[in-house]
Amino acid sequence: MDIEQVTKRAQEYVQRETHGFFRSDVLSAINREDIEGLTDRFYQELTFGTAGMRGVIGGGSNRMNPLAVARVTEGLGRYITGHQEDALVVIAYDTRNFSRLFAETAAQVLCRAGLTVQMFADVAPVPILSFAVRHLGAQAGITITASHNPSEYNGYKVYWADGAQVTPPHDEGIVTEVEAVRESGEPVEGMPLKEAEALGRFSWVDQQLHEDYYAMVRSVSIRPELFSRRESTLTVVFTPLHGTGLHPVERVLRDLGVSVITVDEQRDPDGNFPTVKNPNPEDPDAMSLALTYGVSNGADIILGTDPDGDRLGIAVPTTPDKTGYRLLTGNQIAVLLCDYICSGRRESGMDQLVTVKSIVTTDLMEKITEHYGGRCVNVLTGFKYIAQVIEQLAFSEEHFVFGAEESYGYLVEQDVRDKDAVSAAAMAVEMAQYHLKRGVSLLQHLEELYGQFGYHQERVLSRTLPGQKGQQQISRLMDHFRMDVTDGVAGSRVVSRMDLLQEGTGLPKTNMLIYRLEEARSFILRPSGTEPKIKCYLFCSSGEKDLTAARREVMRLLDRYEEFFDDQLSLIRSRTD
Repeated sequence: MDIEQVTKRAQEYVQRETHGFFRSDVLSAINREDIEGLTDRFYQELTFGTAGMRGVIGGGSNRMNPLAVARVTEGLGRYITGHQEDALVVIAYDTRNFSRLFAETAAQVLCRAGLTVQMFADVAPVPILSFAVRHLGAQAGITITASHNPSEYNGYKVYWADGAQVTPPHDEGIVTEVEAVRESGEPVEGMPLKEAEALGRFSWVDQQLHEDYYAMVRSVSIRPELFSRRESTLTVVFTPLHGTGLHPVERVLRDLGVSVITVDEQRDPDGNFPTVKNPNPEDPDAMSLALTYGVSNGADIILGTDPDGDRLGIAVPTTPDKTGYRLLTGNQIAVLLCDYICSGRRESGMDQLVTVKSIVTTDLMEKITEHYGGRCVNVLTGFKYIAQVIEQLAFSEEHFVFGAEESYGYLVEQDVRDKDAVSAAAMAVEMAQYHLKRGVSLLQHLEELYGQFGYHQERVLSRTLPGQKGQQQISRLMDHFRMDVTDGVAGSRVVSRMDLLQEGTGLPKTNMLIYRLEEARSFILRPSGTEPKIKCYLFCSSGEKDLTAARREVMRLLDRYEEFFDDQLSLIRSRTD
């Protein structure tokens, strides 16, 4: 794109954007003659895809701003009214900068389209939005969030009547309508919320909905007798990382009778996330303050949630005196919760258990589920696919009991159809209490599981490749693996290879390559759907009974596979530099 085109797009944007901050953001770049900055703002449209919309906050067609939100919402409104003219839409938002503004913009556009909107009066986590859509009988839901991205990002996710993020055909239908709005170039207008309220089209979500959600979380406890005296011997440290998890997590743990020590420096909602670089509980740096609190208070378990309250991180003591802590991986948390839930449900007499996991989540979950007489279903990455399985099981004799993604997403109940860090936090504390009464720590129980099912270790490689050049490198890397990496990966023979862009795989088409290697190892490659990243998932296991030797063997293999992946990425970078 040449300078003339960039300048023209920038001037057109300034004419259409009505919000002062975002107009001045672009005007400032024009006045500075910042061609590089303007090119990044306008070289493409920030697209609304099947995973929603996410981007850097700012002025421009490739930025998250009120104009982008209004256009997407106009397309969404057209799609919804095609199904139900007087439909209800529920809107929530997280603690990020401009989240409230974007939520109000969406509400104004939908109300002008003749739809009814209920919006949360304060920040709310993803699971409560999902619960609200189902509980209120809404046709759709919107949440304004960029999940665990850095502070400069925000985003927009859409939910359908089942409480899950949209899947085909709805996601494709919405994308078509959004593209039609963009291509028309027509201005999008909204209705002032006071006017919409007077017409009965706008209202605030009632506080009782929160109470109904908390009651639901209490109802899914597996061993409520652990807390029957309304007191717990556990010491729990918690950080919401400046996000929406603060009040919900404190509330559900208080309902259990558990005293929570919340990290004071990260307690208050703040879209700048001033104490962390990335507000992600799987990031050790983000959890460092909580670990310090853990040592100071002798915590039995440390919990962390991301800004929109759907991801849960856990750290546990490594020594009996609780002077050291270790962050569990997303796969380790999944394994522990899977075992606790399956064993507890079987103990209560429930049979035909079903767990669901993404294809890039540990295979150990499958072994544990089968041990308890259940079956484990593998789906594509994205919790909406886990929700699809729950919906399919609704009228069967099987019972969904647990869903997991290795990226710290868990679901321990069915009334929410997305990742739920709040109910998962309550279940994790109950699990810790149970094993504490057994005289076993969570790390010790993890070792017990390895001894029973074999040592399993996974590693997720995530490489950021920003901008237009980064997109090209990601695309070329995937092409390189498709064409050139067919027989072996770092010296391990390829037993089978599945390209999910091809027909006949049994899974929806997506840009993912799955290598099954000798000795039950796996190597999976895919671009991120929401960030400028390429991701590689490595899976290794060992039947060696000596766990120390098994760890050594598996770590050596993982290091070898990681080096191989980075070598291929360096090769592609050298060809595009």
